[in-house]
Amino acid sequence: MEKLKYVIAGAGGVGGSIAAMLYLAGEDVTCIARDSHLKALQQEGLHYHSDLKGEHILPIPALSADDYQDKADVIFVCVKGYSISSILDMITRASHAHTLVIPILNVYGTGPKIASLLPDNIEVLDGCIYIVGYKNAPGHITQMGKVFRIVYGSRQSTPALELQMKEVGAALEHSGIKVNISDDINRDTFVKWSFISAMAVTGMYYDCTMQSVQENPEIRQTFIGLSEESYALGKKLGIAFKEDQVTYNLRVMDSLDPNSTASMQKDMKAGHETEIQGQLFDLIALAEANGVDIPTYKMVAKKFQ
Repeated sequence: MEKLKYVIAGAGGVGGSIAAMLYLAGEDVTCIARDSHLKALQQEGLHYHSDLKGEHILPIPALSADDYQDKADVIFVCVKGYSISSILDMITRASHAHTLVIPILNVYGTGPKIASLLPDNIEVLDGCIYIVGYKNAPGHITQMGKVFRIVYGSRQSTPALELQMKEVGAALEHSGIKVNISDDINRDTFVKWSFISAMAVTGMYYDCTMQSVQENPEIRQTFIGLSEESYALGKKLGIAFKEDQVTYNLRVMDSLDPNSTASMQKDMKAGHETEIQGQLFDLIALAEANGVDIPTYKMVAKKFQ
């Protein structure tokens, strides 16, 4: 069987890690990047520092969104939420009749949003990822810990689409990435949003590592409060949770590398643009629109307004 062509749009901590794992497994991968990161990838390769795979320098092809002119079978969208518009033309050009577009972002509702901005004939799934990964320098990606799991699915699946999703899942599993093909992607992306929002907002509010969230009672209680409030919002929206969201969030939190920090926290400290709108203020707006009380979210929001 001919190999699938993968395009990773956004080669930061998430996208770069997916690209590295697929490349190490022998898959056909191209990274879409920009600026100094793109230049470093083209000139020096991707320096991958991974707790799962060790140290590697990988000559993965890298292009700008404007320069990519091929067709792709799978496009992972791993850019930040505020950069989606920069890759829409590339996705349109690169898609053929059976291309799968899989958004892996930290903001709820990204799949439908991207689908609304693309031609109707392009198959856009929705998805999320559990990983601690970050770009620590141009061309250098670090993946920490043993957690590396991708969840994706379709809101309107067909037998043919199920086969495509399973084929991609098999390749990801072969590369060492755990995969869940979701039977309720609206639920699963909300669950991830609840966790990543509570984690990132707590870390940013206290400027702390995950160890503090795991061990400091006051900081941990803030994380719990945020988790309780997003759980209440999800129930109001009709999300069919499999388990108590607070219990789930705490379990994931306690599995993280104690020295890790959220990417939004790193971006804020570096003076870069952040996803604070999607991870904090959008959740507050949605809760207020649905009459859900969120005192912890409003408390932390005062620091960043």
